[in-house]
Amino acid sequence: MGGNRGRLIDCATRKEALALIEEACKAGARKAKACELLNIALRTYERWKSDNGLKDKRQYIKTIPSNKLTIEERQTIIRIANSPAYCDLAPCKIVPMLADKGLYLASESSFYRIFREEKLLSHRGKNKPRIYHKPKALVAIKANQVWSWDISYLKTYIAGMYYYLYLIIDIYSRKIVGWTIQHYENSDYAAGLFMQTCNDEKVSSHQVTLHSDNGSSMKGATLLATLQKLGVDSSFSRPAMSNDNPYSEALFKTLKYNAVYPANGYASIEAARIWVETFVHWYNNEHLHSGLKFVTPAQRHLGLDTAILTNRKIVYAAAKQANPQRWTRDIRNWNLPKEVILNPDKPRLKLVA
Repeated sequence: MGGNRGRLIDCATRKEALALIEEACKAGARKAKACELLNIALRTYERWKSDNGLKDKRQYIKTIPSNKLTIEERQTIIRIANSPAYCDLAPCKIVPMLADKGLYLASESSFYRIFREEKLLSHRGKNKPRIYHKPKALVAIKANQVWSWDISYLKTYIAGMYYYLYLIIDIYSRKIVGWTIQHYENSDYAAGLFMQTCNDEKVSSHQVTLHSDNGSSMKGATLLATLQKLGVDSSFSRPAMSNDNPYSEALFKTLKYNAVYPANGYASIEAARIWVETFVHWYNNEHLHSGLKFVTPAQRHLGLDTAILTNRKIVYAAAKQANPQRWTRDIRNWNLPKEVILNPDKPRLKLVA
């Protein structure tokens, strides 16, 4: 429902909220917790429930602008917007086209406001808008099941010139399993990288699913043919939706916000490759990853994390037994999830008793 302070909330929404809270309370939930789940204050709930509580008593001064469009002018704009000549055009095009004909009805912002109010902005045209569905959830229960990859710019000493870093990460272990730096963004380079990475990781046909963005390099004919030959299944993000590829995005942030990252750029592509090679070694073998209960990606990739985390549990249990007065709760949770999900399906919101 969102924060409700300073906002007008219609009666239907309030009644629905009251019904949900009452239903939760009958099921045994605490009233305060039910209100918190709907993001309304307990005091607001009590006010809504009281006599005439569904009526908003706040007073607002309503003024009518002196330059407001008349009803006739508004209807003229709507009629022109729905006419065959303009029915598939946006206001930013309609306004100058009318001006070219010597006709001014209102400003572009007024056109947009009227279009929003009349719900004329959803889709203007005969063709239905293309709908992009969320990528299918990918589940990894061990290494080399789901990989994610992307390409990022690396600055150089020359303004406007960049090198291109290709990075492949295993989402289960967070290990960088493959990388290369090239002068250009090209699917041929990506195809070569994946052939080398599949050989290094000794993956078999249809063992790995590869997720990537929707860029031209990710969907190039050479790369797709190579992946098909290797038996690598493909998955793609929605256009302009970086949240669909979070592991690669997080990895690039770790790389570029590293304390020793050369903010001024690289002098040559060889210098860039040397730096990234050093980073990859540190990231895979020395970096205690917070998302892995502070084991390294290489340890997780090789299955060494189980023994390491089991030993930590033993150490903590012994410390608690030696000084129980210092522990008010159980020992720290050193368990890692058994599965890692890329683009998980959102659970339906339920009121928990």
